[in-house]
Amino acid sequence: MLTHFHTIAFTHRNLDVSAIGKLHIEAENQQVRFNPVKEQLHIDELLFLSTCNRVEFLLVGPQAASIDFLTTFFTQLYPDFTQDTIDFYVANASVVSNIEAIDHILRVASSIDSLVIGEREIITQVRHAYDDAHKNGFSGDFIRLLIKHVIQTAKRVYTETKISMKPVSVVSIAYQRLQGMDVPSDARVLVVGAGVTNTAMCRFLKKHGMSSFVVFNRTLTKAQSLADELGGTAYPLDQLTAYTGGFDILVTCTGAEETIITPEVYSFLLQGDTAPKITIDLALPNDIHADVHEQFSTRQISINVLQSISESHLQERSQEIEHVEAILAEAIESFNHLLKLRRIEIAMRPVPQMVKDIKATAFNDVFKAELENMDADSKELLEKIVGYMEKKYMSMPMKMAKEILIKH
Repeated sequence: MLTHFHTIAFTHRNLDVSAIGKLHIEAENQQVRFNPVKEQLHIDELLFLSTCNRVEFLLVGPQAASIDFLTTFFTQLYPDFTQDTIDFYVANASVVSNIEAIDHILRVASSIDSLVIGEREIITQVRHAYDDAHKNGFSGDFIRLLIKHVIQTAKRVYTETKISMKPVSVVSIAYQRLQGMDVPSDARVLVVGAGVTNTAMCRFLKKHGMSSFVVFNRTLTKAQSLADELGGTAYPLDQLTAYTGGFDILVTCTGAEETIITPEVYSFLLQGDTAPKITIDLALPNDIHADVHEQFSTRQISINVLQSISESHLQERSQEIEHVEAILAEAIESFNHLLKLRRIEIAMRPVPQMVKDIKATAFNDVFKAELENMDADSKELLEKIVGYMEKKYMSMPMKMAKEILIKH
C-alpha cells in the first residue's frame, strides 16, 4: 500500500498565536491523546512539534490528507472542540505532502520559516519533539531517518551561512549593548512592566550574574511571578512614585499610551543620587519621557535604536537565504537517496536467512549421504568454502543494488 508523508502546520503565517496555543498538548498527555487517533486513522508514524508560535503534526501512513481525514483527526485528538472549532482549524491548516513536506521541515529546522529568521532555538525544539515521539513509540524508521537528516542539515546551515550571526530580537541586542557598558553584577535593576519583553530581558540579566531586582507592574500577581523567578521583590505600579530604594539600571516596557517615567518621577526615583544611570526603554510608545535624557545623566538604550539595528541584521540574514536554499535543495536530494538505500536494506533483510536455509537444506537433506562418507578434514574444508560463499552471497546483492541505485 502506498505510504504518504504529510505535515499539518499552524504557524504565525496563518493563525494568531492564541489560536495556535489551543492546539498544544503537554508531553505527559501525548501518548494517551495520540494513540487512539493513530489506531483509528491507521497512522504508522507521528511527530508532534509545538512551540510558542507553531504547532505541527508530521504523519506517515497510507491515507491522503483530505478534508475528511483532517476533520476526523482533529475531532478525535481534541474531543472538547466544537464542530465550528474543528472546521476552523481544518480550514486554516497548511498541509503539504511527500517531497514538499520534507522541504517544509527542513525549512523549519533551518529557521527560514521562523518568525525570526536565524533563531537557532528551533533545532533544539525539533530534537525534543523527536525524543518525545520516540519515547512514546510514535516514530518509526522514516521519521528517525528524516529527523536525523533534518538536524544534520540545520547544523550545516548554521555553520556554513551567516543566517544566525547577528542577533535580531530587540532584547538580545539590548543585552549585547548593555554588556559593552561594563555594568557590575551587583547593579540594582528597577523593572517597570512584567510582560513578555521585560521577562526575556530580565532572564538575560539573571543568567549573566545580576541578582538585585525590583519589579513594578499594573497587575501585582504578574509582578510577583516575575520577581519570584528573579529572586527579587514586587510592587504594584501605582506605588512606583513612592519607591525609595534607588536603582542603577531602569528597564521598562509597558503598554501605557503615554510616558510613565516623567522627569519628576525619574528625579524622585534617583533619591538624590547623581551618578549616571542606564535606562533600557523597550516600550512603543516610549515609557520614558525624552526630557529625562535631557535633564539627567543617562546612558540610554532605546527601542528606536534597537529596532533600527534589528532591521539591519534581519536584512543581512535575509541575504543569506539564497545560500540556505542551495543547502536545502542538496539535502532533499541526498535524503531521497538515503531513503532509497534504506528501502533496499529493508528489502534485503531476508537474504541472510534465506542463504542459511539453503545451506542447511544442502547439508542436512540434499547432500546428507555424501557428507557422511567424507573424512573430517574434507568436511572442515567444505565448511570453510561454503562459509566463504555464504558471506559473499549475503553482501553481493546489497552491493549490486546500491550500484544500480547510484547509476540511476
